[in-house]
Amino acid sequence: MTPEDLAALRRAVQALEYPGFAARLTDMVGKPIELIGHALPASASNAITAATSKGLELALKVALQTMQRTPHAGSQLLHKALAAASGAAGGAFGLAALPIELPISTIIILRSIADIARSEGEDLSNPESALSCVEVFALGGRDGSVDASESGYFAVRGMLAMSVTEAARFIAERGVIKEGGPVLVRFITQVASRFGAVVTQKIAAQALPVIGAVGGAVVNYAFIEHFQDMARGHFIVRRLERAYGETFIQTEYKRMVQDH
Repeated sequence: MTPEDLAALRRAVQALEYPGFAARLTDMVGKPIELIGHALPASASNAITAATSKGLELALKVALQTMQRTPHAGSQLLHKALAAASGAAGGAFGLAALPIELPISTIIILRSIADIARSEGEDLSNPESALSCVEVFALGGRDGSVDASESGYFAVRGMLAMSVTEAARFIAERGVIKEGGPVLVRFITQVASRFGAVVTQKIAAQALPVIGAVGGAVVNYAFIEHFQDMARGHFIVRRLERAYGETFIQTEYKRMVQDH
């Protein structure tokens, strides 16, 4: 590997194996993330599950529509500003705003992820590449109680591999997207199960009385920055896999994790 690619892989390992969203929230509100969770009412779980699935369904539609039109360059700062604005609404109106705010935030983040994917050489007219953008939402959802062997980057990709392959084949064969296709539903369900963990942290932080509208914007800024980091790491790894082969990159990646 070239020194530049070796350095890029190290950055990817740092981003993907040691995600910083929980730490960002802890620094922001001055208490550990486990304590933040107690701010949520018991009824929040169903609302978060429903909003997470809806947000990902809309993100999938946007990702697949992106396949059908000419790409254009976006601004990561613009995406962060838009996400912060939607977060301000979430912070001001709390859990009641979740069904509207989270899908909007998810689509804004997806746009940002797509820009990062293109910058790392992905062809988003390819269904598998488009689905890989949505796959990013499943990354970085680990918490301290989860076995690292089940939540590491390649473990998550392995868990999603069959769903991604089947969904990409389904899209390529049909040429159009049928809502509710079983393979697409399965893919969304798997991603949502992990995305929901990060969403819960976000909503819990926004629910704190000291947060409010301004804090809600800051939380959402950290939220999109977290997934931009995940996307950059993910698409660096995919770019290097195309250049050097999947087996070699996976071996190097795991060696870097062990040496950390």
